[in-house]
Amino acid sequence: MDTDIRALEPQPLWNKFADLNAVPRPSKKEERVIAFMKDFGKNLGLETIEDEVGNVIIRKPATSGMEDRKMIVMQSHLDMVHQKNNDTSFDFDSQGIDMYVDGDWVRAKGTTLGADNGLGVATIMAILESSDIEHPAIEALFTIDEETGMTGAKGLKGGVLKGDILLNLDTEEDDEIGVGCAGGIDVTATRTYINEKVPLHFSGFEIKVKGLQGGHSGMQIHEGLGNANKLMNRLLFKGSQKFRLRLSEIDGGGLRNAIPRESRALIAVRTENKTSFAEELEALALTIKSEFKTTEPNLQILIEKAETPLRVMDLSTQEVFLRALYAAHNGVYRMSADIPDLVETSNNMAKVIVKDGYIKIGCLTRSSVESSKWDLATALKATFELAGCEVEFSGDYPGWTPNMDSDILKVMVPIYERLNNGEKPKVAACHAGLECGILGQNYPDMDMISFGPNIKGAHSPDERAQISSAQKYWKFVLEILKHIPKK
Repeated sequence: MDTDIRALEPQPLWNKFADLNAVPRPSKKEERVIAFMKDFGKNLGLETIEDEVGNVIIRKPATSGMEDRKMIVMQSHLDMVHQKNNDTSFDFDSQGIDMYVDGDWVRAKGTTLGADNGLGVATIMAILESSDIEHPAIEALFTIDEETGMTGAKGLKGGVLKGDILLNLDTEEDDEIGVGCAGGIDVTATRTYINEKVPLHFSGFEIKVKGLQGGHSGMQIHEGLGNANKLMNRLLFKGSQKFRLRLSEIDGGGLRNAIPRESRALIAVRTENKTSFAEELEALALTIKSEFKTTEPNLQILIEKAETPLRVMDLSTQEVFLRALYAAHNGVYRMSADIPDLVETSNNMAKVIVKDGYIKIGCLTRSSVESSKWDLATALKATFELAGCEVEFSGDYPGWTPNMDSDILKVMVPIYERLNNGEKPKVAACHAGLECGILGQNYPDMDMISFGPNIKGAHSPDERAQISSAQKYWKFVLEILKHIPKK
């Protein structure tokens, strides 16, 4: 219930989060939340503008006595990942998020919560609305479409912002201060195939992979979580090799920045082999579940009889297609040689679609090193081209190179230690795609930092925000605002 959320401390933060989450805001469909944010700024009597691509900028003067401090840019993105459980009835285009309190966590009922990056947006809104929070001059930058293309950050022109320091509120660990991030590129492979009639004396089966945790394809790519598309292909390849399985349809995964949780395939096998086929795949399913028993305890693999499909992929295409999916790299490609425990380069095989004579494979390749990003993207391109696919690169964005000599970093570290009994924060780069690298292209002299409260399971229906961490983070924010350096 929203009333439970609004009663949480700090109330200014949670109240603004509840207001925001009442507004539908899927990526690439931000019209309503843009209007909401513009109305919010104008109703406060603050200078409010929308740029050419839909970013909203709200400016608030410094509070009394803080006029001599550097202007800061407080930045978060308006859009959210829209993922839901299959058994959840929910329309992200028209409904607000249904939230509830679960102990020390705020969750959503069967959907993503939108704490990524809604808590950052709510933080900025609460500060803009406040009359008693001490702060320097603020430019609030609310970008669009961070999750599926970074088009807001890419479209922000140089010279629009006047601030000297950028506080990005999109980190998901409250003991971490972010100073760098990975860049990324979308890799899309497509091809057509002959959609021929299924042979006589074949029987249909439906194979389902579900119950996987999913999650953030950058921050959680190293956790050994199951990828529904790769697991499905393992099953199909075995069936193809031993029983000459014929493939009709695949529908696996979704958004590129989410590790795929579910996949469904419709296939056909010779009727005389249907019993042995089912037994063989059930045995493989048990093996896979055993392999993933620790990381994916709720994994389900179902092999069920179904109506025999009318058409299937031609065998020559099927052979190279299944081999390409098997060969294509998924997961961690290289760990950083310079920053301990940091994933440098990875790939997420996010979506696989086969239907009506058309194949589409969507991947997101990430890296903090440009040359390594292109190395893996090129390897994927070569793999899919061997299967007769056309491969397109799109959505390329740069990483954010760490600056360990940052002035705002030197301010924030001692504040964190003072507020947390001497505990040192983790000053680190992350494997997610933050907007700082892109914004830095047009604002190369801006000092940038990223931080935020604990958010777990982002980009999945298990997304949750920790209440106690939000309280810790809020105190940190208020102290940072008091100690922004002088001009």
